[in-house]
Amino acid sequence: MAALGLTGMLEAWKALGEQDPDQTLDRNEWLGLMLDRETAARADKRFANRLRNARMRFPNACIEDIDFAASRGLDRRQILSLAQGDWIRAREQIILTGQTGTGKTWLACAFAHQAARFDHSVSYIRMPRLFEDMAMARLDGRFPRLVDKLARVQLLVLDDWGTHGLTDQQRLDLLELFEERYQRRSTIITAQLPVSGWHDMIGEPTIADAILDRIVHNAHRIELKGESMRRKDRTQNLTSAENPETMEA
Repeated sequence: MAALGLTGMLEAWKALGEQDPDQTLDRNEWLGLMLDRETAARADKRFANRLRNARMRFPNACIEDIDFAASRGLDRRQILSLAQGDWIRAREQIILTGQTGTGKTWLACAFAHQAARFDHSVSYIRMPRLFEDMAMARLDGRFPRLVDKLARVQLLVLDDWGTHGLTDQQRLDLLELFEERYQRRSTIITAQLPVSGWHDMIGEPTIADAILDRIVHNAHRIELKGESMRRKDRTQNLTSAENPETMEA
């Protein structure tokens, strides 16, 4: 079993040898328990790999730690419904908007963490970094491969959308990316800029219409309100470990 890489079955076999020395369980029961352990071990390994490959800003963010008590306009029913993952299977989007510090990035990472639990591939990238990568890929001929890689990811998290206006090339690059992902994959977008201002931010009306048509019309919108989570009352004396959302973006 060790030579075949069946580490889960090997661990189960050793544990059963200690727990059932008299072999009160028959061989079919032993085999079933060993296969269950192997299946669980492989699922845990895939999950860990997906989180590592996603390179999220907050890899430990999860739905269970969301602070619904904060006055941020979160709809508990909507959040828990989205946590079921049906929107990913339906190839829909999530748009998170709100002022800086209200928790957009953290919440996006929590949804991405949940998607990884459901065995979906996940990738996180900030928009400035995305444009840098695309520009470099155009220079060295990797652009088609980069777009293909981003198009295959089942959930793509685009953080810090709309922090600045777009160049002609950036508009075209975004259109190429969203065209490849449209009705094939899901995307989470976080932005300080309200959706109503995205058309002007993108710039060229025809391209803006094309990009927004592929993003907005099948998106679940969450608008975060209230003060920055970084300005919580200091008298609470909470560390980031005790309250994970104090470090939200």
